[in-house]
Amino acid sequence: MELPNEDEMKAQLMATSEEFRLLVQKHAELDRRVTALESTDHLSESDQIEEARLKKLKLYVKDLMNEKLHGVLSS
Repeated sequence: MELPNEDEMKAQLMATSEEFRLLVQKHAELDRRVTALESTDHLSESDQIEEARLKKLKLYVKDLMNEKLHGVLSS
């Protein structure tokens, strides 16, 4: 029996896990906010701090998504 690949597992989690869907939505929202800040010609000091905060939060959410994904892959 062939093991499902990562994309298949993501699709399965999207279909079956509300928590995973919320993480994906949060990650996408953070990505949009970071992209908006990065598209600005000049960031104020507070915008630079916010950009760094958002990037860290985005990585944290991505880590949570990966934990869920690899938990499913290893089970």
